[in-house]
Amino acid sequence: MSMISKNKILNVLFLYNYGQKVAFRRCFSVSAGSRQFDYSTDPIDPSEPTFDKILIANRGEIACRVIKTAKRMGIKTVAVHSIVDSSALHVKLADESICIGPAPARESYLNMEKILEAVRTTGSQAVHPGYGFLSENAEFVKILENENVAFIGPNAHAITGMGDKIHSKVIAKKAGVNIIPGFDGVVEGEDHCIEISRQIGYPVMIKASAGGGGKGMRIAWNDKEAREGFRLSKQEAASSFGDDRMLVEKFVDNPRHIEIQVLGDKYGNAVYLNERECSIQRRNQKVIEEAPSTFLDPETRKAMGEQAVSLAKNIGYGSAGTVEFLVDPQKNFYFLEMNTRLQVEHPITEAITGVDLVHQMIRVAKGHKLKLRQEDIPIRGWAIESRVYAEDPFKNFGLPSIGRLHRYIEPIHLPGVRCDSGIEEGSEISIYYDPMICKLVTYADTREEAIKRSLNALDHYVIRGVTHNIPLLRSILTQPRFISGDINTKFLPTVYPDGFHGVDLSAGERNNLAAIAACMWAKDDVRSRGTTDSISIIPTKWQLVATILDQEVHMEVRKQSCGNFEVIVDGAHMNIQGNISFGEPVLELKVGESSYVVQLISKNPTGTLRLRFEGTPFNVKVVTSKAHDLLKLMPEKPKLDTSKVVLSPMPGMVKSVNCTVGETVVEGQELLVIEAMKMQNKLVAGSAGKVKAVHCKPGQAVDDEALLVELE
Repeated sequence: MSMISKNKILNVLFLYNYGQKVAFRRCFSVSAGSRQFDYSTDPIDPSEPTFDKILIANRGEIACRVIKTAKRMGIKTVAVHSIVDSSALHVKLADESICIGPAPARESYLNMEKILEAVRTTGSQAVHPGYGFLSENAEFVKILENENVAFIGPNAHAITGMGDKIHSKVIAKKAGVNIIPGFDGVVEGEDHCIEISRQIGYPVMIKASAGGGGKGMRIAWNDKEAREGFRLSKQEAASSFGDDRMLVEKFVDNPRHIEIQVLGDKYGNAVYLNERECSIQRRNQKVIEEAPSTFLDPETRKAMGEQAVSLAKNIGYGSAGTVEFLVDPQKNFYFLEMNTRLQVEHPITEAITGVDLVHQMIRVAKGHKLKLRQEDIPIRGWAIESRVYAEDPFKNFGLPSIGRLHRYIEPIHLPGVRCDSGIEEGSEISIYYDPMICKLVTYADTREEAIKRSLNALDHYVIRGVTHNIPLLRSILTQPRFISGDINTKFLPTVYPDGFHGVDLSAGERNNLAAIAACMWAKDDVRSRGTTDSISIIPTKWQLVATILDQEVHMEVRKQSCGNFEVIVDGAHMNIQGNISFGEPVLELKVGESSYVVQLISKNPTGTLRLRFEGTPFNVKVVTSKAHDLLKLMPEKPKLDTSKVVLSPMPGMVKSVNCTVGETVVEGQELLVIEAMKMQNKLVAGSAGKVKAVHCKPGQAVDDEALLVELE
């Protein structure tokens, strides 16, 4: 085979390894034990004309994602970045980069003039907007058209028609798409919202007309919630989209959120690329998605797909887009909205269809016809996407966390795993942008195997420096309702009615984790004695007490050969086998006959080890039996009465302060509103009382756990 032919073949398929060397493959990897991600349904044709240079008007993982495909197509790329993103991964991956302003998005990534100046300076022929920011801004599209620069997305007419949720329902209805009952006009105020809600009948969904990504949306079950939901959603919409128009529609109770991926060209051709199940959400934002859906039968899939294509053709849609539906338990489906851009969860569609959606978007923007026909689109295997966020899942299923990643290792060495991320070790998660760390995608022949791969990948994912939501993601994947496919948009509050509190350990798991921590303590004791006091006798047996989840486990630890240990608990002997190394971020150990994947997060001088097991972090305090007896004599530290203070649940910006010193407040009364990552969160009084002190003001940035209000 000639070198030219080999190069063409290598250009066809590839396996994503973000942050690592990109490995190209022609076919499925048998040695890895599974089929790897590939784009074989409509591979890149190196002889097909394309752009010489494109600019990516975005940041983070989606910018990296676009750059990867552009490079495979032989296209040079330009990255734009704010000042705080100057060392970001997408900047390093691009051929050129230009700073477009300060950290706030409105002064950089939303600054059309700055981006247009970058287009002119670099001579870019096209702009890919990614998602968010300017991806659905019709004015931006028109400006580019006037500059004779291609927009890698739909035309301004389609964006305008579908970007307004009020107008989009009218268009969808004309296209023969099923519509949710609701009010098609603009809601004029809180009283008008209540009036409309009563006419439609509670529950209702109050949401921003120009919204998306779960922002500017509230469910109301009564007049009080409608008034409050309208106010908070309106503020959120103004902050996120610069457009605070609101609409109200009937809330379909216990629905599934299923979306259809569509792809159209500029010649009236369009196809649908099957569905994505996106029902597991928190605050109307997706957490875990999968493709295909366990719920749809071929007839329903075909009906939803044909309606989505009808809508796309009706508005002259020429690019990748997504039509979102709510589906009730009887498989009745209703149009929710159309996202005229690439979706966050597009990799799972790529996995089961073999279609590179970014490649298709670039082809269409260049003026090529779709090569794909509906009968060419397969459903091949199963894919699951877990959205890994810098969030604390123990606080309302996920409040933002910020910080620098001082250790970061993606599990891309595992079979069937793809990580779409825009960060690397040393990157910083800031308050200015979305807290997403990575889209962890697993793919396999069956759903059962895809779930297993997701669990294994999450166990091996190393993230240090920020709090993250892997504990919640892993727990969801093990829930019986998820495994059986019995899910809807109320999954989280139903399965975790009192919030998420981490994995529940059995007595055996608790003892095994205590034993692992004790062996780590013993190994550290051996190491410290051997280096600091060479004449001391290094012990081979320890009497220890490990405290985990307020339970004490008394044990004897014995050192064996080859670095293994024997642990005796209540007369029972267990062998701990494996490499207990403090330098390894992930430990794969055997405790008796059970296999454990454990991460050592930290160890402090008092003997407390923080271990991550099945996603959840556990503090295990290990001391000698003698020290344990002495600690009983220590007085307990008094606990703070949290009902008399309001602490910030996350780092963020104070949007409003609704109380004053000396004012008497009642339990549950709103005292402040905090905004983080463009989400509005109200903070309420934990008990009735008089306001003693207010320690913040509107516009002030506050840290996690900062004291904001005190009550007498």
